[in-house]
Amino acid sequence: MSEQEHGSKAPGLGEIQSLRDKLGDLIRRTPSWQWQGRQVDALGCKSLHLKLELFQHTGTFKPRGALANMMALDAAQLQRGVTSVSAGNHAIATSYAAMVLGSSAKVVMPENANPARVATCKSLGGEVVLVPDVHQAFAKTKQIEEEEGRAFIHPFDGRGVALGTATLGLEFAQQAPELDLVVVPIGGGGLCAGVSTAIKQALPACKVIGVEPEGADSMHRSFAAGSPQKIDAVRTIADSLGAPYAAQYSFDLCRQNVDELVLVSDEDLCRCMHTLFAEAKLAVEPAGAASTAALLGPLRDRVKGLNVGLIICGSNIDHSTYAQYLARGAEA
Repeated sequence: MSEQEHGSKAPGLGEIQSLRDKLGDLIRRTPSWQWQGRQVDALGCKSLHLKLELFQHTGTFKPRGALANMMALDAAQLQRGVTSVSAGNHAIATSYAAMVLGSSAKVVMPENANPARVATCKSLGGEVVLVPDVHQAFAKTKQIEEEEGRAFIHPFDGRGVALGTATLGLEFAQQAPELDLVVVPIGGGGLCAGVSTAIKQALPACKVIGVEPEGADSMHRSFAAGSPQKIDAVRTIADSLGAPYAAQYSFDLCRQNVDELVLVSDEDLCRCMHTLFAEAKLAVEPAGAASTAALLGPLRDRVKGLNVGLIICGSNIDHSTYAQYLARGAEA
């Protein structure tokens, strides 16, 4: 099989399990927790399971894909180091992966990136380069790749990313094999591509629904057009879901394995950040509330009697911003 053919082939369960074994303790097997509470009990779900990926190393699912890609590099490339682009979580994950694999990372972030995330990157040994916006960040990363010989670790696309995030989906299927429906946040699509690929193979009858914020709906536009699309700007508080475009590999896997897409507003995200804090005692970033916002919003009348799974994807947010969104959610 050629490299190009291998690159377009979806990961199988054996390959996903093999990577999970290889990742070992570098990745936590995050818990699946059954949520019961006033608002969610009113929906009439048979059961509601949360995959608590906010307890992953670095606070999000992102190290799964970063490590999968970096473990595929040879020793010489690891010595030269890696580069990437991110609003925060992937930059943190790339810095973490470089640290634990004995490499180095130079990550490019937009100037409006959360200062706490920038500080976390630096604490993990990452060198941070700030640029005006995410579009310029991709161009700067390309420059670093060409001038310094660093390997580019894509934040959301490619087979390595999907293989890494598929380990999350496989874990969830093993932890909650009764699932009828899984809801997955979508930014660039790398998380949903991998999770949906694993879920559809491990639990063929289970439906997968992707959720995007209204202000970053690149996958919705891509599904409608039948090909990957761009957005002109990110207009959502869920910066972790603010990819400026959908890319081919993740798009293809999502088209193959995702049954439906739904949208949620920033007000929905704040409201569900408050709900998760009040009822589940979980402190999440806006992206981490996306699947809950879908459940309590567009899906609320469609889950009665179902075993539902939500991916709680991350919690990297500073305390002052979190307090603002929590207060906003309490008033909504």
